[in-house]
Amino acid sequence: MLGSIDLPDCVYSKEPFFITPISPTPNHTLYLSNLDDKEFLRFSIKYLYLFTKSINLEKLKYSLSRVLVDYYPLAGRLRTFPENDHKLQVDCNGEGAIFAEAFLDLTADELLVVSNKPDKSWRKLLYKVEAQSFLDIPPLVVQVTSLRCGGMILCTAINHCLCDGIGTAQFLHTWAHFTKDPTSNLPISPYHSRHVFKPRDPPQTTSVHPAFTKIPVDQPNPQYGLDLHRYLQSQPLSPASITFSQSQILHLKRQCSPSVKSTSFEVLASHTWRCWVKSLDLPSSFNVKLLFSVNIRKTVKPELSQGYYGNGFVLGCAEAPVKQVVNGNLQETVKLVQHAKSELTNDAVKSIVDLLEDKTVKTDLSASLVISQWSRLGLEEVNFGEGKPIQMGPLTSDIYCLFLPSVGEFDAVRVLVSLPENVVKKFEYYMKELWEVNDVNGGDIIKGHLQFENHKMISA
Repeated sequence: MLGSIDLPDCVYSKEPFFITPISPTPNHTLYLSNLDDKEFLRFSIKYLYLFTKSINLEKLKYSLSRVLVDYYPLAGRLRTFPENDHKLQVDCNGEGAIFAEAFLDLTADELLVVSNKPDKSWRKLLYKVEAQSFLDIPPLVVQVTSLRCGGMILCTAINHCLCDGIGTAQFLHTWAHFTKDPTSNLPISPYHSRHVFKPRDPPQTTSVHPAFTKIPVDQPNPQYGLDLHRYLQSQPLSPASITFSQSQILHLKRQCSPSVKSTSFEVLASHTWRCWVKSLDLPSSFNVKLLFSVNIRKTVKPELSQGYYGNGFVLGCAEAPVKQVVNGNLQETVKLVQHAKSELTNDAVKSIVDLLEDKTVKTDLSASLVISQWSRLGLEEVNFGEGKPIQMGPLTSDIYCLFLPSVGEFDAVRVLVSLPENVVKKFEYYMKELWEVNDVNGGDIIKGHLQFENHKMISA
């Protein structure tokens, strides 16, 4: 077994190269909406897949060139508008995606032992593109790493400005589909036009949107006096990873019923937010926010098509003073989340699009926990023909919180977030202390007794 999570270096047999679309694609400039190109999304979504059997590299490369015909913006390059360097667009020029091949002297089993909590050394599993800026990195970067046992790791970096989590899953499933059957038809046709989210002229901001703020660049929000986000990032961070089974999530729901009926996401997001706030030991009057992505494909009118290939979400925002989040019960916190979701009507979405026409408006991260849900995207079901992955997740852990699928556990959710090193155990303790659930099969009570040591609190 691997004794350390610090991975050895990958061995590259050849220089990375470009995979281009197998046939000609539209050559034009693709407009990105205000929901696509905001600074909050100017990064790549990095996935890691671990397989026990390698997929034939020639098949992978051929099917990637095939799928890039329909997903051609991923073979293009990001550019700024000539008259506005704050606005992004895609030059659909067919230059291609970067594809790297490597070898790692480890086995899939050795990696599986330590893959639950990503480490900085895992970045070695994705080829690092040397670029002057984010705009110079191709929208799609792929690395396939062969393992000693005959297994493989597939890592992808997909530019978030081009698509959201639903879009990344759609692309990966289509790539896998063509790998298994190169002559088959396209499962879902991607729709690339974003004009449905063009701002009105003149813009009409008709609602209050607490997920955003308008402040001078690089200055803390005066409303709080402390930029908690920046404060946390200034410290050494360690990942916390807690998996909730279906029965444990049901137990959380029962704490809210019968007066409040909640979804799995609502109750788990509320519980996670409360534990995060509690573990940071913040001043009781400090105002904190929970930001979470809300799919608006069916909210906007007319509804977006199934294959809409842009960012089809906006951020919901629940907010309250620390004392209300920590001292209130779970039911009250769930109500805050549900209210935040209910505010995101068709008119509110249009108002947000118009608000973001002002490029000085930023996502308010100064006192926020951001949660992104990957657990309902079917990412763990991606199969290139040699079986489903034995593990999937982000390449690295971040200060943002991810809800991940737990491979092999139906409807289980793995909560992953990075925190200051002296807070991780406390956060995990708070997350687990409510685990007293009925065993569905035997009716036994399962109690999680955890040892908890006092840790130095964060002083705000």
